[in-house]
Amino acid sequence: MTVNVPILEIRDISKRFDATQALSSVSLKLYPGEVHALLGENGAGKSTLIKIMTGIHQPDQGEILLAGKPIQINNSAEAQLHGIAAIYQEPMTFPDLNVAENIFISHQGRGAVVNWRKMYRDAEDILSKLGVALDVRSAARGLTLAAQQTVEIAKALSLNARVLIMDEPTASLSAHEVAQLFSLVHTLRQRGVAILFISHRMAEVFEIADRVTIFRDGKLISSAPVSEVTTETAIRDMVGRELEAYFVKEDRPQGKKLLSVRGLGREGAFSDITFDIHEGEVLGFAGLVGARRTDVGLALFGIAPADAGEVDLDGKTHKIRSPEQAMKLGIAYVPEDRRGQGLTLPMSITANITLPMLKRYLMVLGLIKRGAEQETAEQYRQQLSIRTSSILLEVSKLSGGNQQKVVLGKWLNTRPHLLILDEPTRGIDVGAKAEVHSIVNDLAAQGLGILLISSDLPEVLAMSDRILVMREGRQMGIFSREQANQEVVMTAAMGQALPIAQSLA
Repeated sequence: MTVNVPILEIRDISKRFDATQALSSVSLKLYPGEVHALLGENGAGKSTLIKIMTGIHQPDQGEILLAGKPIQINNSAEAQLHGIAAIYQEPMTFPDLNVAENIFISHQGRGAVVNWRKMYRDAEDILSKLGVALDVRSAARGLTLAAQQTVEIAKALSLNARVLIMDEPTASLSAHEVAQLFSLVHTLRQRGVAILFISHRMAEVFEIADRVTIFRDGKLISSAPVSEVTTETAIRDMVGRELEAYFVKEDRPQGKKLLSVRGLGREGAFSDITFDIHEGEVLGFAGLVGARRTDVGLALFGIAPADAGEVDLDGKTHKIRSPEQAMKLGIAYVPEDRRGQGLTLPMSITANITLPMLKRYLMVLGLIKRGAEQETAEQYRQQLSIRTSSILLEVSKLSGGNQQKVVLGKWLNTRPHLLILDEPTRGIDVGAKAEVHSIVNDLAAQGLGILLISSDLPEVLAMSDRILVMREGRQMGIFSREQANQEVVMTAAMGQALPIAQSLA
């Protein structure tokens, strides 16, 4: 449902930060009742545009029109007054406030006394219009991510939002939760809200969007109805070249058995997990949210040790009780949350890469061999194609894809035999994904055993030699590359009958 007059128009907006031209004369029109997808690699200018639309940054030139009239947005409060709201990958709810309080937290002029009965009634009314049943008196702390995002959407409606920006809203959601979110999006569309939808998940874009606009290097490259866009043309416009090998996987011989796991379990998390990994093999772990795949990775790395089962490495049985022990056994773990768990953001690229093996660079009296340290960092900068002006740059200043490469370099520097990759391409753009896939393929070709945990099913199917499927802490089956497809894996992940489950022996 669209009309001819845009509710919000971005006209010839430019923005520079020092030597970086973040946006260059970009224009965008958002219509009532339309879902407008904005695509682009990290660094393409999407975040800068959002911050201009929400008053965090001011443009150097250009103008913003609301219902055909020029407006000035000096801060987020003014954006809300103009009916512009944003929800993000990580919802901004207050955990100690209840649902109703979170919905109305941004309202001004309520006075010293709150009419609680009216607030709860109004909150229930908004949620009812969204077709959602939530206890408005329950604390936000106990809500799922999907429910928190619902609260954020309700908050936007309470402010009479006419434009809703959704920035990577599905990155942490299960398939069922994504379907629920898209149902809310359809409701908003019918209410005439203009939605700017930003995602790295191409399938979702084609499912939900009416129009697709693509940025590259701060410039608008293309904008067209979704019916005129294909995955191939979208990727080409995003990266500036044909991306023939989106998922890179080469056939390669596998070596000796590297890891043998039998009956691994941890009370309350998972049980009876059994598999092998060979040198040069990528074993994918698939499953829905709550399958407890990450828990298996944490157990193998000693962060949350198993309390049952056996782990054999190179023919010797081990009880892995700490990351330090795991590292000595040649195991490395790249965590899902690269910013919170994988990196020390204020430190340099060099310091992050060498941190786990700092003893290797220490001299007498605890001084660090700066030359050797920087030589190592430079080696991984080249090997992993980390794009940076200097290996001494703070890692916080890198794009998501380059941060992920630094995390990879950090753990490759421990010289592992087994590399556990937990959601290695989460939240990075399509070009960076292809680079990470190529790195994984090269590492396997060098003989590393790789355990790949990913919620991106096409990624798991394309990159893995075999796939282990989990559901609610239980192993549902292992499938060869030839056996596995989306239907087979999803059937197993949902606990249905398995027609071709491979022997676990």
